[in-house]
Amino acid sequence: MAERPDEARAAGPYQGYVYAYPHKTAYRPLEDRPALTDVWSGERTGALFLYLHIPFCEMRCGFCNLFTRTGAPEELVTAYLDALARQAAAAREAVPGARFAAAAIGGGTPTYLAPAELERLFDLAGLPPGIPIGIETSPATATPGRLAVLRERGVSRISIGVQSFIDAEARAAVRPQRRAEVEAALAAIRDTTTAALNIDLIYGIDGQDAASWRYSLDAALAWRPEELYLYPLYVRPLTGLGLRGRDRDWDDQRLTLYRQGRDHLLAAGYEQVSMRMFRLPGTGAGTEYHCQRDGMLGLGCGARSYTRDLHYSFEYAVGVRHVRAIIDEYVATADFTRANVGFRLDDGERRRRHLLQSLLQAEGLDRALYKESFGADVLDDFDLYGMAAAGWLEDDAETVRLTPEGLAHSDAIGPALFSGRVRELMDAYDHR
Repeated sequence: MAERPDEARAAGPYQGYVYAYPHKTAYRPLEDRPALTDVWSGERTGALFLYLHIPFCEMRCGFCNLFTRTGAPEELVTAYLDALARQAAAAREAVPGARFAAAAIGGGTPTYLAPAELERLFDLAGLPPGIPIGIETSPATATPGRLAVLRERGVSRISIGVQSFIDAEARAAVRPQRRAEVEAALAAIRDTTTAALNIDLIYGIDGQDAASWRYSLDAALAWRPEELYLYPLYVRPLTGLGLRGRDRDWDDQRLTLYRQGRDHLLAAGYEQVSMRMFRLPGTGAGTEYHCQRDGMLGLGCGARSYTRDLHYSFEYAVGVRHVRAIIDEYVATADFTRANVGFRLDDGERRRRHLLQSLLQAEGLDRALYKESFGADVLDDFDLYGMAAAGWLEDDAETVRLTPEGLAHSDAIGPALFSGRVRELMDAYDHR
């Protein structure tokens, strides 16, 4: 399976964030609309991941391409939770005896929900006690009442999107928030919960330089968060910044700021988990879930589910009008017993997904696990010599991993490893 390391180097370091493979833009309507009972038949269900999607936010940031809408009225939220309950019931019938090893609640902004709505969300999810549960929040919605619900329901990780501690930079990213609001939210999280705290920051914002980036890093470190995510700014189709038509090349600036942020966090005692994620040693929540081999059950109109052979979800969009239409269709759905949109994985795609899900983590790919799963060595399946020659990849008898410079180029390496089939589907996708 020949790869494209030369193309990755030539294209620049910021091609796309690969958090899952394949991307939803490679999904297509499934003509046979398979029953979920058939989709999940014979699957490993002893250590699944549960993902709950809440597609609502109080505002839409300029860089955001999440599947979300703003200003949802209370009646729509109620109707959405009603639909989520129907989908959860259908999932329980399709995957009887499913056991969840971990869960996450994302969006959107799940804490857009009022405390009573959050209570209902946890009730319908039926999460077992004691498993790791993560949730996303925002400065405006991390209120004591909502946080009390998260504490009582055993949430173990709270991630808050701060992006910048400098008001002018937040405005430049079309994220209208004030430093005082951010600090109040962080104080509320620390005072109300014992959950691990993750703070998201963005580099590459207009007007940002090394000094202001260091300022935001130090402001975040003052809270000693268990985790920090450092995201490069992307200008994506149909987002607020994308609609402005920004077209200048700021790759060098982002790469410089990335290296500055990485080195600063390493010096502060954090360990690097991936290009984006940095964690205090000893604070990671252990879980039986293994993303390369175990499935994921997604509930909500923007959630995706994974089995060995099929990834499925609902229609995907970014534009406001289309997002609202999909949410309305989801709310009106009575029958959640079939998969309607998705991507079927053959053996080659399963191998490729395992490679991507492993290689883009700092610990790298376990060669023995790959061979156990596929009966071959990963370096026989994939020609990664060009990446090694570029100084981006190293291997030994146990592991194939990215070097520090390779991790810095994760957003080029990931897309370069996509199959031709996935690339064609993504290129043909009509962004809406």
